This record gives sequence, C-alpha cells and structure tokens, in this order.
Amino acid sequence: MFFDGAVNAKGVVIGAILISPTGQHYPATTRLWFFYTNNTVEYEACIIGMNMEIDQDVEELLIMGDSDLIILQAQGEWETRDVNNPYRQHVEDLGKRFKSIEFRYIPRCHNELAYALAPLASMFPYPGNARINPLEIQIRERHDYCNTVEAEPNVQTWYHDIKRFLKTKEYPQ
Repeated sequence: MFFDGAVNAKGVVIGAILISPTGQHYPATTRLWFFYTNNTVEYEACIIGMNMEIDQDVEELLIMGDSDLIILQAQGEWETRDVNNPYRQHVEDLGKRFKSIEFRYIPRCHNELAYALAPLASMFPYPGNARINPLEIQIRERHDYCNTVEAEPNVQTWYHDIKRFLKTKEYPQ
C-alpha cells in the first residue's frame, strides 16, 4: 500500500493505493474537512489505506510512504511529542489486525501514484461522497487512428436490417 497527503489551494486531501499481489490497483482519495497539520494529513492517508486493506481481508501488509515521521513513528523508532497521540495509537491498533505488517519509507519520487492521486479529491466540485469506477490508465504505443476498423466495400452494416425495419416495418426475407 502507498499513501500520501496533500495540502493545496483547493483543500486538504489524502490518497492511498492498494496493490494486490497480482498487480491489481485499488485507488482511494478523500477530501478532509477538519483541522489538520501536515502530519495529520499523512496519518489520515495511512489510516484510510489500512482500513481499505482490512475491508479486503488482507493478512500481510507492506505500507510505503514518503513521510519520515509517520513511517519512523509506526516502526517505533521515533517517539511522539504527545505520549497519547491518537493517530499513532490508532495506526498501532489497526496494525494488530494483520498477521504481519511492515512500514517502509520511500522517497517521493517512488510514491508518484499516491502523490498524484491525493489532489484529485480537491478537483471535483461535489458536495458529498462520490464513487468513480474504474480509474483506468493506459499506455498507447501508436496513434489512435491506427486502431480504426474500416468497413469492407459493398458490405452492409450490422444494423442495416434494423434500420430498414424501422423505416418500412417490413421484415427481411
């Protein structure tokens, strides 16, 4: 799972990408409507991804993000200023629901998909929740016009008989 949070002129948003062992991607993005700090945003992104994994009944989880603070706190290498940090505690509690869980820091340049996904929620002017399925990303190796199928000369279209029936109300013979 990759996660990232973003603060921009249009709002505060988070994103998480789940990637199955078979390579299937499950993206999610959310706009936040409450007080935040940069660390809050990153924790929220991590938590949304962990909750998605729990919903998918995942047992083993590798979490990757570009926030040193979140990753190192989750690994237990850094302490929080507030001993009762609810975010760190919540991540720890969620982590107990997996057979194995690992947190790994990655540089931002390797977190591009989550980084790009997070701002999407701020771009839609909808007032409530929305589900937009599926998000498809393609790679094309040639121009689209090369994929055009041309009709054979003197061959009638597949809808020829339907069109004639609608015009004349006569069945083909």
